[in-house]
Amino acid sequence: MQQAANLRDESAALSDLLAPLYVAEFETPTLFKGWTINNILRHLHVWNIAAGKSLDGENAFRAFLAELMGGERGLSFDAMESRYLGGLSGKALLVEWEAEYAKLANAFANADPKARLKWMGPDMSAISSITARLMETWAHAQAIYDVLGVERIDTDRIGNIVRLGVNTYGWTFKNRKEELPGPMPRLQLIAPSGAVWEYGDGEDLITGSATEFCQVVTQCRNIGDTQLQVSGSIASRWMAIAQCFAGPPQYPPPMGTRHVFTK
Repeated sequence: MQQAANLRDESAALSDLLAPLYVAEFETPTLFKGWTINNILRHLHVWNIAAGKSLDGENAFRAFLAELMGGERGLSFDAMESRYLGGLSGKALLVEWEAEYAKLANAFANADPKARLKWMGPDMSAISSITARLMETWAHAQAIYDVLGVERIDTDRIGNIVRLGVNTYGWTFKNRKEELPGPMPRLQLIAPSGAVWEYGDGEDLITGSATEFCQVVTQCRNIGDTQLQVSGSIASRWMAIAQCFAGPPQYPPPMGTRHVFTK
């Protein structure tokens, strides 16, 4: 699966960004819920482990969940992740995460894309699982790029995230118990390579940067903080609530609250 190589490459780009940091800098709070770089890296590491366990089989995944939760109720994911990793942080955490994402990419590269895997919610295919890991890595990394004042240079591997955004158009409304307002708006997005990616056949239209579309559907940015051109009521509503990740309804950050820090 090409998505496995994409995950490895996206993770490697983040690794290069983090490599020069001093240990104390890993405790820098980001604009994503105040999570520190350590919090984000722990989260990515733990759920990479989880994806690997799901590929190993249902018993391995259930054993992982039992160990993660430790029989306690009411703990935040951040607290469970920190406990599961024994408080691992900084450079040591970086090294462990690097080894795990490489292992995960290798395992999924040789997996059956259609294999059904256990997860926290409904089962999913192997290709959906590795695409979700790529999306989450890319999305959470945005907060790190932002706080370090670095404009990320994307590649066309974000096409995986664009397609995830497209595929979750209907689910975004269903997840909020809203009626589907109509056909998905047409998308005309400029890829990092300069190619034009087109999807949808509705009358409404969304045009602009594929990177900014990914930032909106992953809720890294408010639509008002992008230069995407949105035409029509359906397109406007979708971009206001777009959510390409699983879980209960979440809403994008308020306008002006997520941005690249200027040094």
